[in-house]
Amino acid sequence: MKKILREKKDPKGGKMKVTIHRSVLEIVQGDITQQDTEAIGNAANSRLAGGGGVDGAIHRAGGPEIMAELKARYQQGCPTGSAVITGGGKLKAKYVIHAVGPIYSGSPKDAQLLSSAYRKSLELCREYRISSISFPSISTGAYGYPVQEASRIALKTVIDYLKDHPEVKLVRFVLFDSKTFEVYKESLKELTAPSRELP
Repeated sequence: MKKILREKKDPKGGKMKVTIHRSVLEIVQGDITQQDTEAIGNAANSRLAGGGGVDGAIHRAGGPEIMAELKARYQQGCPTGSAVITGGGKLKAKYVIHAVGPIYSGSPKDAQLLSSAYRKSLELCREYRISSISFPSISTGAYGYPVQEASRIALKTVIDYLKDHPEVKLVRFVLFDSKTFEVYKESLKELTAPSRELP
């Protein structure tokens, strides 16, 4: 059984890092458009039409070429729970992976679709030989997914993937506000705590 090897905490509290098998999973508070990972994830809508929040910020920072590529390559949009890839335009990142999370309804299917959006993004990393990606908190803005529940789904999906796919060397979650960062930090602690055997 592959184990989580170690945990590192930033003394300032703005970063938390764990090693999963041979990869690093990191959470930070910051601006996803400024990340220097090979790819950044975008919380896109199924029409790939741009929007507010993370989606709008990425398109503003990356310039019109990202939207032009989306329109040229993905005229049918992208189903909820899936992801597509474009170049990064003017961003530091070479690629943007546009993942479509669910609009929260309280249905058990929400969790499956959210997990799938992250997993499909990681599969694109593998396909395009991308070794590092930064993700936002998908579906927790305008789509209304409760952050605590979404953070556990996101982190568990990534942890499970990294255990079997060491070619993705770094996955970073970039959370815009301190409240969301703290929720992700607590969820990561819970998911990576050593399991205790009952007496």
